[in-house]
Amino acid sequence: MILTDLFSIILRLAELAFACVVAGLTGSYLHQVDGVSSWSVGRHIYTEVVAGLSILLSIIWLIPFSSSFIHWPADLFISILWFVSFGLLVDWLNGSCGNVFNWEGISLHRTNSCSEWKAIVAFAFLSAIVWLASAILGFFWVHRRTATHSTVPVTRRRRWYRSRV
Repeated sequence: MILTDLFSIILRLAELAFACVVAGLTGSYLHQVDGVSSWSVGRHIYTEVVAGLSILLSIIWLIPFSSSFIHWPADLFISILWFVSFGLLVDWLNGSCGNVFNWEGISLHRTNSCSEWKAIVAFAFLSAIVWLASAILGFFWVHRRTATHSTVPVTRRRRWYRSRV
C-alpha cells in the first residue's frame, strides 16, 4: 500500500515538472509572437491550456490520499489531451528541425529554436506517458480494491423493529 502511494507521488511530481517545462517554453514562444493571429498559434495555445490544466490537477492530486487513485479516468483523459498536443506539435514541426526524436546537434544556446521545439515535443510526450502510467496505476488500484471488497461475505443486520420470536 505504501509503495503504490509513493509511486503515485513520484508520478504526480513528474507530471507537475513536465507540465511546467512545457508551459514555460510554450509561454515563452507565445510571448515572442505577440500580436499574431490566434488561429496561427492555436496548437500552441491548446498546449498551454493542457499544460496549465495538468499543473493544476497534479498539484491538487499530489496530496497522498487513497482518493487520488479514483481519478484514473481523468488521468486517462489528460493523457489523451497530451497525446493530441504531441501530435499537433509534431505536425507543426513537419520535419523542419529534422526528425523529432533525433537529438544530434542540440545545444543549450538561446538562438537554437529547434532545441526548444524538440524539448517541448519531448516533454509533451513524456507527460502523456506519465499521465497514462498514473491512470493505469489508479485503475489497477481501484480494481484490486473493489475485487477484495466484493469477495468479503456480507453479513446482514437484523432490523431493530423485528422481534426474535
